[in-house]
Amino acid sequence: MPGAGSARLAWMILVLACACQFMVILDSSIVNVALPSIARDLRFSPTGLAWVVDGYLLTFAGFMLLGGRAADLFGPRRTLGAGLVLFSAASLAGGLAAGAEVLVAARIVQGVGAALMAPATLAVITTYFTEPRARARAFGAWSASGGVGGLAGALAGGALTTGLSWRWVFLINVPIGAALIAVALVALARTAVRREPLDLLGAALGTAGLAALIYGVMRGGGNGWTSAAVAGPIAGGLVLLALFVAVEARVAKQPIVPLRLLRIRGVAAGSALLVLFGAIAIAMWYFSAVFLQDVLGYSALAAGLGQTPAAVAFLLVARWAAALLPRVGARGLVVAGSGLFVAGFGWLAWADAGSGYTAAVLGPTLLVGAGIGLVFPTLMAAATAGAPERDAGVVGGIAATAQQVGGSVGLAALATAAGGSSAAAYDRVFLIAAGLGAAVAAVSLLLPSQPANGRRRDR
Repeated sequence: MPGAGSARLAWMILVLACACQFMVILDSSIVNVALPSIARDLRFSPTGLAWVVDGYLLTFAGFMLLGGRAADLFGPRRTLGAGLVLFSAASLAGGLAAGAEVLVAARIVQGVGAALMAPATLAVITTYFTEPRARARAFGAWSASGGVGGLAGALAGGALTTGLSWRWVFLINVPIGAALIAVALVALARTAVRREPLDLLGAALGTAGLAALIYGVMRGGGNGWTSAAVAGPIAGGLVLLALFVAVEARVAKQPIVPLRLLRIRGVAAGSALLVLFGAIAIAMWYFSAVFLQDVLGYSALAAGLGQTPAAVAFLLVARWAAALLPRVGARGLVVAGSGLFVAGFGWLAWADAGSGYTAAVLGPTLLVGAGIGLVFPTLMAAATAGAPERDAGVVGGIAATAQQVGGSVGLAALATAAGGSSAAAYDRVFLIAAGLGAAVAAVSLLLPSQPANGRRRDR
């Protein structure tokens, strides 16, 4: 860490970053179990109810590049604080919502708050933890907190909805957010605001392009890929993103995403790998959960509990990967994790309705969970290493956006490939995921063989 900061301060900063990441990922899934109760109480239409989930995911993915740039211009302290305030206020509004429109609006604002928080937490880690071993450990803890948030979402959503009310799915964020705002004000140093113009045209094009692309992809499975409701947003999003690249390259004096960053080997290769990884993570956490329910007949709660051993493996291996990264390097750890993906998903593809949990689910999900533990913190470290310190926020935004886009596109593509909920459908999904694991191994050869020894301070 810079200066002579105490171990206690370092611990506070890491807990802050991990807790914020936990909240962001938790709220991507915690409402799913509560949706039937929300629909009854607020009289949602079937199509309107989807916006309780989609409104959050769209703004979360669409605004992350802007959030990363804001962290660079205004500092992680201000950006993270603003994100926490927005997130907590929107959670309060959602928990008190008396109508469907208010709840959807609250979820949209929650997504914007999350989009400020996620890259700011990455900027906090890359700014405050500069020694390679300390940074690797910090990324391991940060990655594990996101994994715990994803798994805890279904369990916490079910417990809060059943024991109290669906409103507590949102209200629980308010006291936690207030506590984290206080920690951020105490632990994070003030930084000067950089007097640079904000690239408003680039921000608008990038945000709108990502949102349109992800919206179209999310609608692909249910409406058909050639329908106007799907092809239109996807085509429009691609056009907007092409314009965004042109503006960043030729028009903007201070671009929201300096394209020079993509010439840094770790940033470019790490971000490309995070797109593939996002699809693999969806195949693991989402499709294995619905496989347990659709094929093996588990309840939603039992399916969540059935994934717990894999989540524990992920947490343990992520800490181990953090210790190995400075010695082994990113390339070696990603190749090893890819091998676990191929083996685990290949094993899952063998399972059927007559397979027992221990032999056909526990073993392969432990392999995939361990692979995620090796790969995720490694890729986040690789994708944010080697860039100038002044661009820590936007590099974090690029990495987080890459993973989110990979997950959104992967979910839609894998659901389309499945074409149903039979054992054969899940076999196809898991075999494709095994192929993605092999692709990760191939692309990982583009990573630097050894990790960068800290962040450059030049432009």
